[in-house]
Amino acid sequence: MVEAFTADDLTEEGARRRDAADPGHRDLFHVPPADGGRYAEVAYLAGNSLGLQPKATGPDLLEDLAEWARLGVEGHFEARRPWVSYPELLTENTARLVGALPEEVVVMNTLTVNLHLLLVSFYRPRGERNRIVIEDTAFPSDSYAVRSQARFHGLDPDEAVVRLRPRPGEDTLRTEDIVDYLAREGDRVALVLLGGVNYLTGELMDIPAITEAGRAAGAMVGWDLAHAAGNVPLRLHDWGVNFAAWCNYKYLNSGPGAIAGAFVHSRHLDDPTIQRFEGWWGNDPATRFEMTPVHRPLARADAWQLSTPPTYAMAPIRTSLGIFAQVGMPALRARSERLTGYLERLLDLVTAGRPITVITPRDPRRRGCQLSLRLDSGSAGALAKRLRHEHGVITDAREPNILRAAPTPLYSTYHDCWRFADALTHLVEETP
Repeated sequence: MVEAFTADDLTEEGARRRDAADPGHRDLFHVPPADGGRYAEVAYLAGNSLGLQPKATGPDLLEDLAEWARLGVEGHFEARRPWVSYPELLTENTARLVGALPEEVVVMNTLTVNLHLLLVSFYRPRGERNRIVIEDTAFPSDSYAVRSQARFHGLDPDEAVVRLRPRPGEDTLRTEDIVDYLAREGDRVALVLLGGVNYLTGELMDIPAITEAGRAAGAMVGWDLAHAAGNVPLRLHDWGVNFAAWCNYKYLNSGPGAIAGAFVHSRHLDDPTIQRFEGWWGNDPATRFEMTPVHRPLARADAWQLSTPPTYAMAPIRTSLGIFAQVGMPALRARSERLTGYLERLLDLVTAGRPITVITPRDPRRRGCQLSLRLDSGSAGALAKRLRHEHGVITDAREPNILRAAPTPLYSTYHDCWRFADALTHLVEETP
């Protein structure tokens, strides 16, 4: 149900009243000082690009770092949180976050590295069944990954990679159009790889319906969840997703370039036909230090690991996952819908007389906490700079003309939303 807002709700005082009644968890995070405007802190709406730092991250990381000074190499087994088993500290909360079994998830590498490792296993073109289906507005790294995988298999990426586009005059894909394509052309599709939440438009894909359609067509179905993990509830195991990958530095607040996550459905974990690039950390821990030349993995997603895990890069993830476990995705999703709905209503007033269009779906079920604005004229990057330096509002720009604003439910406020909308009224002139 879409909430109705009164005129009083949409004032600065109304925003502050809502913050008092629905405060979120801003107190758990460091909020940068404003670089312009009349408020001490920034209105931070760029958590879809990089999340804010939890206040507990520094102390937690220093605790782990001190063990290196105290123990040297013996910290692998004798630290308070032994380094050799440190990744296991992330497993349960990661699985809960994405709706998986603990054996189906692993934290390792970075997002595109994980995509490549998973594509080695799940993109196996045969004859006419060689196409990879992605969305036309996929994040560029996904496009590079699938094109290079097609070339690796001796295929022409311009023919093997199918880029699905919205209908003329529309900004987002329709689920029925994706399902229809898979029904018509599915016998030629080897792999479907889409963004769970599209990075550019903020559209939340119908992951279960598309996964079902792809698998019914005989294709493997994977998801890039960079903008979905920590943003929307996920049930990867129940939905039958073959594999997925995501980063931990956007909504999961684990720091720039943080170690990423991967999911492999349990039905594949003990499948001897699955090919995999292998490294020593993917070995069964019970035999890992026997240093044998033959790989002996467990039937877990851990088998896709390659190298010794970077403990100090994992520490911020452990801290952040603890916050998500404490607050819970159902509560975060509910607040996200309230906060994003509030921003949407404010933007309705702003865009009514200005050359700006919100291209994110209005249906809360079809979006996360991001609203994307298309400018009819001018540079999105230039507008983002003015928002920051003149009004203390941080958003994210994708040139030439998309401004992305994400009221992240953990730490964003109604007042942040009001400040962004108010700033736009001062920076974007009304249409004559």
